[in-house]
Amino acid sequence: MSMKRTNVYADPEDLAIIKEAARRRGISEAEIIRQGIHLAAMANRVWDEPLFSRTFTGPGRTLAKDEARDAVADAVRRESVPGSTG
Repeated sequence: MSMKRTNVYADPEDLAIIKEAARRRGISEAEIIRQGIHLAAMANRVWDEPLFSRTFTGPGRTLAKDEARDAVADAVRRESVPGSTG
Protein backbone atom coordinates (compact mmCIF):
# COMPACT_ATOMS: atom_id res chain seq x y z
CA MET A 1 0.00 0.00 0.00
CA SER A 2 1.32 3.42 -0.93
CA MET A 3 1.32 5.98 1.88
CA LYS A 4 1.46 9.74 1.92
CA ARG A 5 3.25 11.79 4.54
CA THR A 6 1.35 14.44 6.48
CA ASN A 7 1.94 16.59 9.54
CA VAL A 8 -0.52 17.03 12.38
CA TYR A 9 -0.48 18.82 15.72
CA ALA A 10 -1.31 16.63 18.70
CA ASP A 11 -1.83 17.15 22.39
CA PRO A 12 1.34 16.17 24.34
CA GLU A 13 -0.69 13.98 26.71
CA ASP A 14 -2.16 12.05 23.76
CA LEU A 15 1.31 11.55 22.31
CA ALA A 16 2.56 10.21 25.65
CA ILE A 17 -0.33 7.70 25.71
CA ILE A 18 0.47 6.64 22.13
CA LYS A 19 4.16 6.25 22.97
CA GLU A 20 3.37 4.01 25.96
CA ALA A 21 0.81 1.97 24.01
CA ALA A 22 3.30 1.42 21.18
CA ARG A 23 5.97 0.26 23.61
CA ARG A 24 3.53 -2.05 25.39
CA ARG A 25 2.17 -3.55 22.14
CA GLY A 26 5.52 -3.77 20.39
CA ILE A 27 4.46 -1.69 17.39
CA SER A 28 5.44 1.75 16.15
CA GLU A 29 3.80 4.96 17.26
CA ALA A 30 3.13 5.63 13.59
CA GLU A 31 1.13 2.40 13.31
CA ILE A 32 -1.10 3.43 16.21
CA ILE A 33 -1.61 6.85 14.62
CA ARG A 34 -2.44 5.22 11.24
CA GLN A 35 -5.00 2.99 12.97
CA GLY A 36 -6.54 6.07 14.61
CA ILE A 37 -6.70 7.91 11.28
CA HIS A 38 -8.41 4.91 9.69
CA LEU A 39 -10.99 4.72 12.50
CA ALA A 40 -11.69 8.45 12.20
CA ALA A 41 -12.02 8.21 8.42
CA MET A 42 -14.47 5.30 8.63
CA ALA A 43 -16.51 6.96 11.40
CA ASN A 44 -16.97 10.05 9.21
CA ARG A 45 -17.49 8.33 5.87
CA VAL A 46 -20.66 9.13 3.93
CA TRP A 47 -21.90 5.97 2.27
CA ASP A 48 -23.50 6.06 -1.18
CA GLU A 49 -26.30 3.72 -0.16
CA PRO A 50 -28.31 3.50 3.04
CA LEU A 51 -27.46 0.70 5.44
CA PHE A 52 -31.01 -0.66 5.12
CA SER A 53 -32.69 -0.35 1.76
CA ARG A 54 -35.74 -2.54 2.27
CA THR A 55 -38.91 -1.91 4.20
CA PHE A 56 -41.34 -4.48 5.50
CA THR A 57 -45.07 -4.26 6.03
CA GLY A 58 -45.93 -4.32 9.71
CA PRO A 59 -48.76 -3.58 12.13
CA GLY A 60 -47.79 0.09 12.66
CA ARG A 61 -46.18 -0.43 16.07
CA THR A 62 -42.74 -1.41 17.29
CA LEU A 63 -42.39 -5.14 16.91
CA ALA A 64 -41.04 -7.51 19.51
CA LYS A 65 -37.75 -9.20 18.59
CA ASP A 66 -39.42 -12.45 17.50
CA GLU A 67 -42.08 -10.58 15.49
CA ALA A 68 -39.41 -8.60 13.62
CA ARG A 69 -37.44 -11.76 12.88
CA ASP A 70 -40.59 -13.48 11.59
CA ALA A 71 -41.54 -10.49 9.38
CA VAL A 72 -38.10 -10.45 7.75
CA ALA A 73 -38.08 -14.24 7.32
CA ASP A 74 -41.54 -14.14 5.70
CA ALA A 75 -40.43 -11.39 3.29
CA VAL A 76 -37.30 -13.33 2.32
CA ARG A 77 -39.37 -16.47 1.74
CA ARG A 78 -41.80 -14.54 -0.50
CA GLU A 79 -38.87 -13.12 -2.51
CA SER A 80 -37.38 -16.57 -3.05
CA VAL A 81 -40.60 -18.08 -4.48
CA PRO A 82 -40.61 -17.69 -8.30
CA GLY A 83 -43.58 -15.64 -9.53
CA SER A 84 -44.55 -14.54 -6.02
CA THR A 85 -45.78 -10.96 -5.73
CA GLY A 86 -46.01 -10.95 -1.95
